[in-house]
Amino acid sequence: MSNARDQVQRLLALVPYLRENDGARVDDVAKEFGVRPRQIIADLKVLWFCGLPGAQMGDLIEIDIEAAEGDGVIHINNADYLARPLRLAAAEALALLTALRTLREVTAGPDRDAVDRAIAKLECAAGEAAAASEGAAAHVHVEPAAPEIAAIVNRGLAAKQRLHLTYDVPSRDETTERDVDPMRLVVSEGRTYLEAWCRLAEDVRLFRLDRIAAVKLLDLPSEPPPEATPRDLSNGMFQPSEQDLLATLQLAPPARWVAEYYPNESVEEGPDNSLIVKLRVADTAWLQRLVLRLGGTATVLDPPDLSTQIAATAREALSAYDDQLSPG
Repeated sequence: MSNARDQVQRLLALVPYLRENDGARVDDVAKEFGVRPRQIIADLKVLWFCGLPGAQMGDLIEIDIEAAEGDGVIHINNADYLARPLRLAAAEALALLTALRTLREVTAGPDRDAVDRAIAKLECAAGEAAAASEGAAAHVHVEPAAPEIAAIVNRGLAAKQRLHLTYDVPSRDETTERDVDPMRLVVSEGRTYLEAWCRLAEDVRLFRLDRIAAVKLLDLPSEPPPEATPRDLSNGMFQPSEQDLLATLQLAPPARWVAEYYPNESVEEGPDNSLIVKLRVADTAWLQRLVLRLGGTATVLDPPDLSTQIAATAREALSAYDDQLSPG
């Protein structure tokens, strides 16, 4: 079975391959790309309608499909422009170099050497855009992890071996021990996360590398179960779930930005130009910190017990200041 993504990747490699191997047999091409001959025929029919933007019918790639049927051979024409070296626009080179420099911060060993070589080659080809990317990369901050931690995590990913983590959870003020099957590294909002199947939680979890206190490579294979699929992070790192607590906040004008910054269920206008926002919360400690940080411009309307708890925490914090300021 070949999905759309697989087909696009194959088409990008198929054209230069056929230009270098004119007259190649369908069966041989299919073996080279690891698909069935009929899939190659389907790919060729797609290529028939491909070309540069704005191209007319006579400018599109030409494929000799009739000769390619069955055990025939393939001829491709009108694709000479694909022989020209790839040229990146300044903005494209800038984006690619910035991404590579960010990637360098989360790799170790041979992988980092490969990234360094790619950066050097791209800098040479990009010219002035390379210098601009250094300034842009300076504004891309990636929270560093201990080099020895990153190295072992990368080894576990490369060798597909299970890891034992000693992991700090600041929101619960605790340190946990757990075995995980590593799946991938992701970078979001300046922090690097290991996505893995956690055998303690029996679910996919994200672990911040800078919160891994210790890691050990186990002599066991990494075997995430079939249901352990990578999360779709296109809408952000953390996404609400129906199982999360539904909290209602009243946001005064200085705190209205919260409704735009965090995913929420609904937003309504409240009294005195405030907003009434309902949002899902997986960690009530996070919500407490947010409300306290907003300094009185946010009020928890529901659930009532959470509002009471936040008020008690605020009074406790204020009393600590009173003790420090009291005479003697």
